[in-house]
Amino acid sequence: MRRSIGTTAVVAALALAATACGSDGDEGGGGADGELSGTVTYWDTSNETEAEVFQAVAEDFEEQHPGVTVDYVNIGFDDAQNRFKNAAGANEAPDVMRTEVAWVADFASLGYLYPLDDTAALDDQDDFLDEAWASTQYDGQTWAVPQVTDTLALFYNQALLDEAGVEPPASLAEVEDATAAFEEAGTTPLYVRGDDPYWFLPFLYGEGGDLVDAEAQQVTVDDAAGVAAFEQMQGLIDSGAAITDTSEGWENMMSSFANGDVAMMINGPWAIADATAALGEDLGVAPVPAGGEAQGSPLGGWNYGVYAGTPDADASFEFVKYMAAAETQTRITEELSLLPTRASVYEDPAVQGNEMVQFFKPAVDVAHERPWIPEAQSLFEPLRVSIEAMLTGSAAPDEAASDTGDAYRDLLEDWS
Repeated sequence: MRRSIGTTAVVAALALAATACGSDGDEGGGGADGELSGTVTYWDTSNETEAEVFQAVAEDFEEQHPGVTVDYVNIGFDDAQNRFKNAAGANEAPDVMRTEVAWVADFASLGYLYPLDDTAALDDQDDFLDEAWASTQYDGQTWAVPQVTDTLALFYNQALLDEAGVEPPASLAEVEDATAAFEEAGTTPLYVRGDDPYWFLPFLYGEGGDLVDAEAQQVTVDDAAGVAAFEQMQGLIDSGAAITDTSEGWENMMSSFANGDVAMMINGPWAIADATAALGEDLGVAPVPAGGEAQGSPLGGWNYGVYAGTPDADASFEFVKYMAAAETQTRITEELSLLPTRASVYEDPAVQGNEMVQFFKPAVDVAHERPWIPEAQSLFEPLRVSIEAMLTGSAAPDEAASDTGDAYRDLLEDWS
């Protein structure tokens, strides 16, 4: 039976107390003979292509520890954040959750995560990349362990670029300039996600802007750079340089790219397997095209979090340690071309020989770090609404930016 989770203060007190005695082996998860035991329910939020690999890795841990039962559950990404919060509030959360980097501060602020400093989960923590490690920190403590890191890049169909006689564009201006050449080749240059605000961030960073300034507690999405970002996005659509959709964006984008309806799309490492299956050797990857000020792409990725109310803490810690280990990360990289979070893994010959990883790693090194605040994920919904309003013609770019800024100030009390 899970420990009762009442108020945030109670959760924090229980978790901190358990962490303090962690090195003495007092947490649940140890059998009478000292062997690891218990049940680890693991919620995996990976996509269909990735899930098979992550499940196999989780089952391998179970084989190595016969006293531990791993209950693998793939819940998918959609609404996973709220599902975990609802489950934790009802004392029914999984022992381990694959959490998006922006969710960690939210879960930790509510007392739903186990603080992991000085636990077995943090094995060789100095090996983690600084960029990935930053997303695990909140209020001076560590609340998660990095799994994979990512950013966005430009995927292109080399055959269609050759037919149009153009090179991979370095800027959005070059995308627009090549529109006529692509039309003659029977395709549209670019697909723009209009349904998912995460894909708006390269436009915003490309104009030198950001959603908020967390240090100054200031909303910035509606400043001049923010307005320019909305204008850039709308301008691509109006010029015919891009097509978009405000619903079913992932499916439409992937099918349009696979079918040759568009020559390019902005996507992340999670799409490499599907894009390679569709295009084979014609798949190319380049940096996200720059906007009016710079080339910019968001820092993303996934972490492992341990539920504060887990009854089998030892087993959960060891499971996370195994899933985030260098050997495991190497295997995941080999099979899925996802980006490791450990510096040592990039030295492995198999990883060094992976062309996609070698491209994306430098991109991650210079990716734009997002605000690691509890409200970080909540910033996306008002942005999505404003983008939809703009793309459907009910709001001009400056109005979309202003509406987003107003929504942020309602969400972030006392921010300017």
